[in-house]
Amino acid sequence: MDRFDAMTVFVRVVEAGSLSAAARLGPASLTSVSRHLAALEERLGTQLLRRTTRRLALTDEGQLFYQRAKAILGEVDEVEHALSAGRSEPSGTLRIAAPGLIGRYRIAPLLPRFLARHPAVDVDLVLVERAVDLVEENFHLAVRVGRQPDSSLVARKLAEVHMLTCAAPAYLERRGTPQSPEALADHDCLIFSESAAPVEWRFSVDGERLPVRVTGRIRANSLDAVVAAAIDGGGIVRAPSWQVAAEIAAGRLQTVLDDYQPPATPVYALFDHARLLSTKIRTFVDYLVEQWAGRDL
Repeated sequence: MDRFDAMTVFVRVVEAGSLSAAARLGPASLTSVSRHLAALEERLGTQLLRRTTRRLALTDEGQLFYQRAKAILGEVDEVEHALSAGRSEPSGTLRIAAPGLIGRYRIAPLLPRFLARHPAVDVDLVLVERAVDLVEENFHLAVRVGRQPDSSLVARKLAEVHMLTCAAPAYLERRGTPQSPEALADHDCLIFSESAAPVEWRFSVDGERLPVRVTGRIRANSLDAVVAAAIDGGGIVRAPSWQVAAEIAAGRLQTVLDDYQPPATPVYALFDHARLLSTKIRTFVDYLVEQWAGRDL
């Protein structure tokens, strides 16, 4: 059994919805399709599909194999396209995992220009706060914030994130300006969080990290919402510099605790060593570096 052919037939069956529909797509006959699937399951030692009189359903093992097989076939198609075209033009679907804020505000707005440059590429952007498993979950690359532990993944630094603590001048006039991180206990802090768990803001004192638990009467899972509340005098907010730079320049917000701000946090693109030669990955990472060069995230 040719493993590549069997993989192709299996993916075709899953996407067509039945063996007969896959056979009609050609070039294999129904008998050949059935033989390929049986041989593949025998080789793997597990059932990939549950067959009933009405439909086919993937087993858990079948779902995993389908995701991997589709990714492998996509990479092969990309390489063949590049070689046959005599150039390294990227093509195929690029599946990216990124944190919600950076994905919404700093990656999504860049996608139209990238796709205009590379019309043979599609992008699947998934916003997720956890660290995804690139191989298991079939992602081509992940954008992550913070120092990355040693791993088998390739890590390329893209930019840095600077967090600023600020409030409206009217609020500071009314409540006073905090002179140390601990003084935040006497202020209304505007909490951006996806959960109801306690929140800490991290500062730096004499080169040491100082976590400070903050509380307030306004909590939201939208950074836009808490920044808007800060502009209206609702309290002190902590946000990425790009989110509040225009408001600070216009005088609607004013930074506080500048002497205690921690060092910038790096942002990385991570991808598997096996995909070092993928044109679409390298092209997109280069594009992010180009767009983010010299800019605060």
